[in-house]
Amino acid sequence: MLKFNEKELLANLEGGIALRSDINKIVDQINDEGYSNICWIGIGGTYASSMQAVVHMKERTKIETFYENAASFLTTGNLRVTKDTVVIISSVTGNTQEMVEAVKKCNEIGARVIGFVDRADADLATMCDYLISYPLNEQLKFFMVGDRFMYLAGEFDQYDEFYKQMDDNFAKDVVAVYKNADEFATEFALQHHEDEMHYFVGAGNQWGATYSYAMCYWEEQHWLRTKSTEAQEFFHGMFEIVERDTPVTIYVTEDSQRQLSQRVANFIPQICANYTVIDAKDYDMPGISPEFRGALSPFILHAVNDRIDVHIEDLNRHPIEIRRYYRQLKY
Repeated sequence: MLKFNEKELLANLEGGIALRSDINKIVDQINDEGYSNICWIGIGGTYASSMQAVVHMKERTKIETFYENAASFLTTGNLRVTKDTVVIISSVTGNTQEMVEAVKKCNEIGARVIGFVDRADADLATMCDYLISYPLNEQLKFFMVGDRFMYLAGEFDQYDEFYKQMDDNFAKDVVAVYKNADEFATEFALQHHEDEMHYFVGAGNQWGATYSYAMCYWEEQHWLRTKSTEAQEFFHGMFEIVERDTPVTIYVTEDSQRQLSQRVANFIPQICANYTVIDAKDYDMPGISPEFRGALSPFILHAVNDRIDVHIEDLNRHPIEIRRYYRQLKY
């Protein structure tokens, strides 16, 4: 097993959960002042997280919530973004060009911006109306924001119960998933670290992460060619190019769209002998009630993917921090 700093991971996850009090103060103030809708704006990985936030909320709330790609927002705009809109963004560096310009545009419109920017001194951080600086845990931060808005709208009656379980169990449970997934991750990496092409299929609150994992991890970090497909679209084109030896990975969640990925997983053995099903249900989350597990599928599957990445990095002798073009050239 390639070791990881268990204490550091646990502390970071606990710190992420502890942000909820700060998040609640911000959301409560905005709710008291009034707002019309919620827009999540991102680019690349943060765009993917925005997709997940919207999926997480849309079946639970009547609040108008939608996501925007920062670059598209700059060219096309969206008339639904007004001075009464709450815009939520996240950034590690705080200087991604498209995000800086998109937030400038939001500032000009007068929308209130909640920013999760890892570097408090970054350009982007100074442009946010509300700022929280804490590394990693992007999806957790987004979900906590959405959950609080829904709670205040009277749409999340089990909010206190859910977050009591999260406070008590989430961090240590996710660390356990990291450890329990390592044997599988080792075998998966050995089998696929040199794939010429790999297909990833996902749905529900895992779709954004599936899109991101293919593009931002395998393509950007490992330099491995991939394609991501929504499970509900798999039977409308993509499956025609799947053959016996085509590498296909299917993520199965425990949220309301589980059946979409399960349908692909049930079908794939008929045409492919090189498929993998990664099911969130296979990993224990002690202390988390069954009715809440669906919301936690992305965190379980993220832990599995993280362990896969560590082993691919080791096998390919390719540090994932290296980039050929990203922030190396003008574009």
